[in-house]
Amino acid sequence: MTTTAQSIARAIPGQSRSLTRIFGLEAKYELLKALRMPAYAIPTVLFPLLFYVFFGLAFGGGRMAGPINMSTYLLATYGAFGVIGASLFGFGVGVAIERGQGWMLLKRATPMPPLAYFTAKIFMALTFSLIIVLGLFALGAGFGDVSMTAPAWLSLAAVLIAGSLPFCAFGLALGYFCGPNSAPAIVNLLYLPLAFLSGLWVPVQVLPGLLQKLAPALPPYHFSQLALTQVGASTGPSPWVSILYLAVFTALSLGLALLGYRRDEGKTYG
Repeated sequence: MTTTAQSIARAIPGQSRSLTRIFGLEAKYELLKALRMPAYAIPTVLFPLLFYVFFGLAFGGGRMAGPINMSTYLLATYGAFGVIGASLFGFGVGVAIERGQGWMLLKRATPMPPLAYFTAKIFMALTFSLIIVLGLFALGAGFGDVSMTAPAWLSLAAVLIAGSLPFCAFGLALGYFCGPNSAPAIVNLLYLPLAFLSGLWVPVQVLPGLLQKLAPALPPYHFSQLALTQVGASTGPSPWVSILYLAVFTALSLGLALLGYRRDEGKTYG
């Protein structure tokens, strides 16, 4: 082996370790930053838990269909509600604010791969999603008469956490097209009505007829139906239809985010 080849062979493992360290440190500091921001961390975690206490546990005795009680049904839908919030605010508001502060421009000037920044944001959103899901599970099992098999608990948790990814993509697109001052209002303006219209607060079946017809056109509806499938309470389309819908939604959101990212090259938008 020539000297040049030997140098390259030695450099590749070192470069790989360096990239792993960069990704790991970026994810660590992104999570620490979020935890140190009470305006993000506290509402993101507490709102879905409080909503579940007020609506899920207060009406826990109501039967939905067969053996499924209201507490179990709303555990799935409020899980989706909480995860969507963590994703939209973590990406949508976070990216918009950092763009407005010039932080994104500074990141571009460093040797850090852009993917490390976005991976760190995903890690932060997934971590908060896990905290929300575990909190809801503790409330449901401890106070809501929610009883499921271990595989059902695990499958519901997996669907809820994985389901945050399409909304991370959507939040990223919002973050690139919203200013830092308008982003919180715009995210709330989309998040809360979509949650209600998709049946995340109350079952779709109790909404007015027109809204019931509108619900299947909305991404949170398909996410919630995948979660409800895990507890045997889905009334929507085949899970594969919902998965395909969310995959297309994710692709479109990433396409918009890419347009915003390229538009931002060499510029900042406040």
